Amino acid sequence: MNPLREVAEAVQRLKESVDALHQASQVLGRTSLEQSEWYQLITQKLLPQLSDQSYLVVAVVGGTNIGKSVIFNHLCNERVSATSPLASGTKHPTCIAPSRLAGQEILAKIFSEFTVMPRASAEDSLQATEQDRLFWQASGQAPPNLLVLDTPDIDSDAEVNWSRADKVRRAADVLIAVLTQQKYNDAAVKKFFRVAADEEKTIFVVFNQCLLPEDEPYWPIWLETFCRETGVVPESVYVAPHDRRAAEGNQLPFFPRTWPVSARTAPPGEDESLPRNLMQDLSRLRFEEIKLRTLQGALSLLCDPRQGIPGYLAEIRQYAGVHGDAWNRLTERLSEISVSWPTIPNRVVIEQMREWWRQHRVGWEASVHGFYDALGNGLMWPLRKLHLAGHNPGPTWQEQFIEREWQTIQQQLTAVFDRLESLSNHGNPVLTPRLNALMTGRSREELLQKLHAEHALCPIDEELHQLVERQMGDFQQLHRDWFKLLKRVDSVAAAARPAITVALFATGFGPVGQAMMPLVTDTVLQGAVHVAGDVAAGTATAALGDQALAAGASRGVHSLEAWFLQLHQLFVEGRKQWLLRQLQLHLWGTLLEDLHRASELPRSPEFLDVDVSLRQIRVLTTLGPATSET
Repeated sequence: MNPLREVAEAVQRLKESVDALHQASQVLGRTSLEQSEWYQLITQKLLPQLSDQSYLVVAVVGGTNIGKSVIFNHLCNERVSATSPLASGTKHPTCIAPSRLAGQEILAKIFSEFTVMPRASAEDSLQATEQDRLFWQASGQAPPNLLVLDTPDIDSDAEVNWSRADKVRRAADVLIAVLTQQKYNDAAVKKFFRVAADEEKTIFVVFNQCLLPEDEPYWPIWLETFCRETGVVPESVYVAPHDRRAAEGNQLPFFPRTWPVSARTAPPGEDESLPRNLMQDLSRLRFEEIKLRTLQGALSLLCDPRQGIPGYLAEIRQYAGVHGDAWNRLTERLSEISVSWPTIPNRVVIEQMREWWRQHRVGWEASVHGFYDALGNGLMWPLRKLHLAGHNPGPTWQEQFIEREWQTIQQQLTAVFDRLESLSNHGNPVLTPRLNALMTGRSREELLQKLHAEHALCPIDEELHQLVERQMGDFQQLHRDWFKLLKRVDSVAAAARPAITVALFATGFGPVGQAMMPLVTDTVLQGAVHVAGDVAAGTATAALGDQALAAGASRGVHSLEAWFLQLHQLFVEGRKQWLLRQLQLHLWGTLLEDLHRASELPRSPEFLDVDVSLRQIRVLTTLGPATSET
C-alpha cells in the first residue's frame, strides 16, 4: 500500500476515535475540540492533504508592505493580486490552481477552514469581511503539481488576519518567507515562523527590496538573526533588488544565494549572479520528501506529550479522577443511611400465593378444589357476617402499609439531605457546585409534597401481585421436580376432599370444617410456614398412606418457604428502588450516573481507541515510542 495512504487511513481512524472520545467526555464539561491546535492539524492539514494526488501547497507569507503580492504575481507569471507602492491590504488568500486541481469541491476539501470562492477580480482579496474567504483561479501556466497562495499580512493589527495566517500555515506544505531589512526582526513575524519551524515546514526565503550590491554584506547578518530566533532552516535563499518598475512589470529578478554563507567553498560563481525562475525551482521540489517532512512536523506536534493528544488524554484522566472521587464520596455517604423498611403482612402474601396456585390448577383437580372452595365460602358467609357485625372494619392492609412506609420515607429524606449538605461543604470542585445547584430553589417541603402525592398513588397490591406472579413462575421453572411433587400432592388432596368432608360432618365439624378444608388441603400454600408444612405433609400421609410422597412434599414445602422469604426481601427492595427513582426524578437527576460515567472514561473503549490509534501512527511515521501514559 502507498505509505501516504496508510498514514491517511490511520489519521482518519484517529479522528474518528478522538471524536467519539470527545462526545463521551461531554460529561466532564469539556469545551470544543476545534480550539485545539492538534485537532486543527488533523482536520485542516492532515486529512485534506493526505491523498494519492501529488501536489504541494505553496504559500507566500510575510509582514506588511514587503512585496508578497509582487512575488506571488511573479510565480503566477501574470498580475493576479493587486499591488501598490503603498500597502495593498490583502485580507483574504488567493489561490492559483492548475487545471487538474481547479475545482470547487477539490479546493474546498484542501482548504476546509475557508469559504472557497471563484475569483472575479484582483480586488476580491481586498474586501473586508468577517467570513474567512479564499479566492481561486485556474491557470494554464501553473505547474500541475503546485497550488500557490497569496496571503494576508502576518503582522497586521487586525486580529482576524492572525487567524487567517494560522489557517494558511496549517494548509501549506511550503512557505515562501518574504523578508526585508525592516521586517526580518519583527516580533509578530518571528512568532509565526517559530510555529512553522516547529511543524518542520519547508521554507524558501526571499530577501526582498535589497539595495544591491550595497546590502550584499548585510542580508546574511539579518537572515542569520532571523533563523537563530525562529529555528528556521531555509531550503533555499534568494535575494531580490529594490526595483519598483521591475516589480510592477513582473520583471523582478531573483538571485540564488548559498546558505549558510559559511558553506561556500569558493567565491560566488556565475550561478549566483544569474536570476532564477522561482516557479520552476518549486516545481522541481522533491514532493514525497517534502510531504513526509511536513507530515512529520504536524504529527510530532500531534503526538507531543503536552501540546498534543497525550496531553489531552492526561487531562481527561485527571478530570475523571476528580469525578471518581466525587462519585465515591456521594455513594459512600448515601450508603451509610440505614432505615428499617416495613413489610407486607404474611397472610396477604400467602393469599396471593394461594390465588396463583388456584389459577394454575387444571382438569379435575381445578373442578374439585373449586367446588369445595365455593361451598366452603358459601357456608362461612353467615359466620363472617356475624363476626363483622358491630365492628369498625378499620384501615385496609394497603392503607396501613402506605402510612408506615411514608414515615420511613420521611426518615430517609432527612438522612439524604443531611448527607448532601455535608458533602456540599466538603469542597470537591465537581461535587460542591452540582449539589448546591441541586438544592437551590428546592425546599424540603416542596420535595416532600411531590413525593407524598406520588406515594399515595402507588398500587401496592398490584406490585405485590406482579411480584408473586414472577416469583412463582420462576419457582415452577427452576425447581421442576419439586413443583411436580407438589402438583401430585395437590392431586392427592383433591381426591381426598369428598371423604374428608364426610368425616368432618360425622365428627361434628359440619359446615365449619368444610369451610376450613382449603386451609388443610391446599398443601403447597400451607408450606409458606413451617407448621403449615408439617400439617400438609401429615394430611397427605393420612389420606394415602404414602410416606415417600409426604417426604417429597415436605422438601418442596421447605423450598417454597425459602422463596417466600426471598419474596418479602424483593418486595422491600422494589419499594426502595421506587424511592430512588423518585429522588432521581425530583432531586439529583443524572448526577450519580454522570459522575460514574465520567470516572470510567480512562477505561472506556473510546479512550483506549484513541491511544491505540495514536500508537499506530507512531509506528507508521517512525516517531519513536509512545509518550502516552495510558
